Amino acid sequence: MEQKPLASSTLRHFHGILDAQRAELVAQQAHVASSLAEVREARDGEQDDEHDPEGPTLTTEWSRLTGLQDDAVRQLKEIDKALGRIADRSYGFCSRCGQPIARARLEARPVAELCIECARLAETGR
Repeated sequence: MEQKPLASSTLRHFHGILDAQRAELVAQQAHVASSLAEVREARDGEQDDEHDPEGPTLTTEWSRLTGLQDDAVRQLKEIDKALGRIADRSYGFCSRCGQPIARARLEARPVAELCIECARLAETGR
């Protein structure tokens, strides 16, 4: 049985949520990029921070910031995929079984591609 796409108002609602999340991530990425530039400059200046008892070392800070940057890139890809599903009106349907994804799940995780049952199965490796 073919499922009917979500109502336009519902798609607009989730598009707005995803756009807001995307804008927040882009701003976060800009902040992280600026911080990485500062750390890079400090590292190039060969500051000896390994013996500084105050705060994290430059290496620790670099690792933390690059981790944040990688996570933001991953999240942006998920958001962009969800926005693509909104555009092609497949948003709100499980990419595995084709059944509707519960509204509560979409509210909690707007980038969800799987219904809760398929997500559980994917977690257990089935």
